[in-house]
Amino acid sequence: MATKAQIDKFIEQAHRVGKERLQLCSSGNLSWRIEDNVALVSGTGSWLPRISEDNISVCDISAGIRIDGPKPSMESVFHLGVLRERKDMNVVLHFQSKYATAISCMKNKPKSFNVIAEVPCYCGSEIPVIPYFRPGSKELAEAVTNALKEHDCVLMSKHGQAVCGKDFDDAFQKAVFFELACSIIVHAGEGNYLTLSDDEIRDLEIYILGKKS
Repeated sequence: MATKAQIDKFIEQAHRVGKERLQLCSSGNLSWRIEDNVALVSGTGSWLPRISEDNISVCDISAGIRIDGPKPSMESVFHLGVLRERKDMNVVLHFQSKYATAISCMKNKPKSFNVIAEVPCYCGSEIPVIPYFRPGSKELAEAVTNALKEHDCVLMSKHGQAVCGKDFDDAFQKAVFFELACSIIVHAGEGNYLTLSDDEIRDLEIYILGKKS
C-alpha cells in the first residue's frame, strides 16, 4: 500500500516533530495523504520523535478504517475526517507545544492570536478554540473536523493543537508560527501585548495576494 520512499519520508517528518519541540513522548500524532483515499497515520501510543516503520498504519480515508499496519492513533478519526473534508490538504499534525498548550489550559484565552504577521498570513486570522472533550472521543473528532473545515489551525481546550497543511512544510510552518505567537502572548502577560488591527490584516492579505498573482 505504501512505498519504502513514502514510509521513509513519513518517518523523517515525524522525527522532525521532536526536533521542532512540538511534542513530547506520545503526546502527538501525524497523518499524510499518499493517495486520494489512502493515508499514513502514526500508530497508537507511538512516539513521533523516534517512530519506526512498525508504528505506521495505512488507512482508508473515506471509510475511516485501517487497511494495514498497527492500530492507528486514537485521534485518527479526526485526522481522516479532516483529510476527507479538506481535499486541498494532505497533512494533519496534532501537537502539544509548550506555550500553545499552556494557553489551551488558560481560563481566559486570547480573543486574537494575531500578535505577529505570520499568524494571519500562514495560520489564518481566526483560530477557533473548541471546548474540552476526552482525547480519542467521537465528540473531539467531530469538533476538530468541523473546526478545520474552514480553518487551518485549531486550539483544543485543556489538550493541545491541530493544524492541516498542503504538505509537511506547510503544516510545520503553521504549527511553529502558532507556537511562536503563543510564546509572545504568555511572556507578555494578559493585557500587555498588541495584536494586528483588522486594517493591518487586510493590508497583509492585499500584499500577499499581490505577490502571488
